[in-house]
Amino acid sequence: MAKPPRNELPGHALPRNGLPRDDTRRDEPLDALLRRVRACTICAPYLPLGPRPVLQADARARLLIVGQAPGRKVHASGIPFDDASGERLRTWLGLTRETFYDPARVAIVPMGFCYPGRGASGDAPPRPECAPAWRVPLLARLPNIALTVAVGQYALAWHLAACRGQPLGETVRSTCTLPDAPVLALPHPSPRNNGWLKRHPWFESELLPLVRARVATVLAV
Repeated sequence: MAKPPRNELPGHALPRNGLPRDDTRRDEPLDALLRRVRACTICAPYLPLGPRPVLQADARARLLIVGQAPGRKVHASGIPFDDASGERLRTWLGLTRETFYDPARVAIVPMGFCYPGRGASGDAPPRPECAPAWRVPLLARLPNIALTVAVGQYALAWHLAACRGQPLGETVRSTCTLPDAPVLALPHPSPRNNGWLKRHPWFESELLPLVRARVATVLAV
């Protein structure tokens, strides 16, 4: 039987509340949920390298980082943001690798957990099955998050839906300059985004010091 198109949800797609139709495990501990996430094969027919969910989560974490989906290098290593984008993101946030990869301090929960393959320009979008399947129950089990950093358009569409349709620069500036904003919007740190960064030099000169200060304050508690 032929496969559906890449972006068509299969018949076992999940409802928008983020819980499987037969899921009664609302009191499931985070560790048990993570075991199910890491064993997930919902998108397997559409993943060129097969499923390998990559994320980092601990109920103690205070900072949540939301990216797009793992690239090929991250798929190979199994370590979130273990690539050029991650190096730049850590610089933007003022975080060492030690802090960035400390799950008790930083949760890394991308919009898609597995490498989706290549698209027309760069990697394909996150698989559409992933976030509805897992995002709501995962975030419900991260009670101590004080700040969310949303990186790139797919993270912004979920976590800052009210800003949908705004130019990226406007969303980035408005969230990063608001002292108590619960979500900070950042452009994607991929080298493919160098053009945007060159056209918006104020992001690095004016906003990144504010971003680093917020992150440092959140993690100092």
